[in-house]
Amino acid sequence: MIATLSGVVSEKLEDVVVLEVQGVGYGLNVTAEDYGRLASSEEAKVYVYEHIREQGYDLFGFLTRDTKSLFEQLLEVSGVGPKMALNMLSIGSGRDVRQAIASGDTKFIQRANGVGKRVAERVVVELKDKVGLVGVDLESTGMLQGDNTALKDEAVEALVALGYTVQDAASALHKVDPKLPTEERIKQALKVVTT
Repeated sequence: MIATLSGVVSEKLEDVVVLEVQGVGYGLNVTAEDYGRLASSEEAKVYVYEHIREQGYDLFGFLTRDTKSLFEQLLEVSGVGPKMALNMLSIGSGRDVRQAIASGDTKFIQRANGVGKRVAERVVVELKDKVGLVGVDLESTGMLQGDNTALKDEAVEALVALGYTVQDAASALHKVDPKLPTEERIKQALKVVTT
């Protein structure tokens, strides 16, 4: 079993990164985020998931153990194969995907190529309590307006950009009047999270 590989990124193909380890080039399927972070001619260490089947042998590489762990959790869901799990992890960071699952945001998960409503719902139902985050009740935070979730709220996005989690941002904004202008809501929420 291959657990990790350390080597030099020798090529970046359409959706595969080739990692050269002592003269052997390993083709690794990676998430969009990791693809962007892996630079040609630079050394890298990746955590590997091997997918062996009759028709082929695929390697999936992840820059963090946490992302690999989430990938393996997604594979436990009925109807989710390695390519689909990788597509789900390519719609945002591992943290974004975990948060979407924990908060039941199936629309975010459906952004992944090949993921329909039923699969997204199964992912949420089966993994909501396993992803290690507490779901945010968006309705109680005043963030839920029609199809818009906290992930699309400008105040939440601003707080996330400042380094807060979606959950912390939504929780802080829950204590702020939702009718205030966005800038004022951000200022008020910052006072809440820093106290």
